[in-house]
Amino acid sequence: MLFIALINTISLLWFDYLRIVIKFPHNDDLRVFVAVARRASFAAAAQELGVSAAYVSKRLRLLEQDLAVKLLHRTTRRVVVTEDGERVFVWAQRILDGVDQLLQEVSVTRQVPRGVLRISSSLGFGRNVVAPALSRLVQEHPGLQVRLELLDRLVDVAAEGYDLDVRVGDDIAPHLIARRLADNHRVLCASPAYLARRGVPRSLADLALHDCLAIRERDHVFGLWRLRAGANEESVKVTGPLSANDGEVAVHWALDGMGVVLRSVWDVQAHLQSGALVQVLPEWRQDANIWAVYPTRLNLSAKVRVCVEFLQAHFAAGWPHKAPA
Repeated sequence: MLFIALINTISLLWFDYLRIVIKFPHNDDLRVFVAVARRASFAAAAQELGVSAAYVSKRLRLLEQDLAVKLLHRTTRRVVVTEDGERVFVWAQRILDGVDQLLQEVSVTRQVPRGVLRISSSLGFGRNVVAPALSRLVQEHPGLQVRLELLDRLVDVAAEGYDLDVRVGDDIAPHLIARRLADNHRVLCASPAYLARRGVPRSLADLALHDCLAIRERDHVFGLWRLRAGANEESVKVTGPLSANDGEVAVHWALDGMGVVLRSVWDVQAHLQSGALVQVLPEWRQDANIWAVYPTRLNLSAKVRVCVEFLQAHFAAGWPHKAPA
């Protein structure tokens, strides 16, 4: 703790030195400017920062004096960023991101989450489940700036600079840290029209006689379905005329009567309940729980800890997906 405190002190003294010698603008002034530019309003920025509109106006005036440029055009109706202001806005965000990252890394006692949070997830799950949850996260924690990237491949969280990967599936590398956010599994299903035309599979071996809608997912061998029934585990190689790297496409094909699909309960439950899809071989399932995966322990980053805890509570409160009866 003494070493961390020393680093903090040196960092603050260094920034103070830069401000004195080269008139480097104060971080608080940059933060005020970024808030005003983003909100296009002095009043909205003041409310976000928890200060008065007069304080915002004063800090912006001082920042313009320090930089010797006009940053904003202010009218009775709106605030417009000048061309010089646009350039300062880009640099201010970079500077503030760097300062926030520095403070996050050297202070294990930090309690207020702030700064940029880089999150990755898969395409369909990220779009339909993770993105809406993150929208609510930043409403509760306005100091966070979330950058969500949806990818159809498995990411190396640490090497690629992500703070967090929200993933479906239980295959997690041993060097990573993970927390389970919700229980989930995949089920086999097809449309009533397809089953009427091709018959209902009675065993896993029957799948070889059926059109199966394979999905090239980020953490699974293409066309190989690993399934479990109680203590029994089996793998079956599936084929069919249609395959995709997007689960939503495969579900639409299944609804169109084009074959058997293996999808997460969260993705097909509504179709199963409506009868648009029918579960086949219900004794077989594939475990695919929801995980938060991150490279460092949560006590080292307030922003990651808050995000993981928020997602865990979010799923606990609003994750109604269960295996159909």
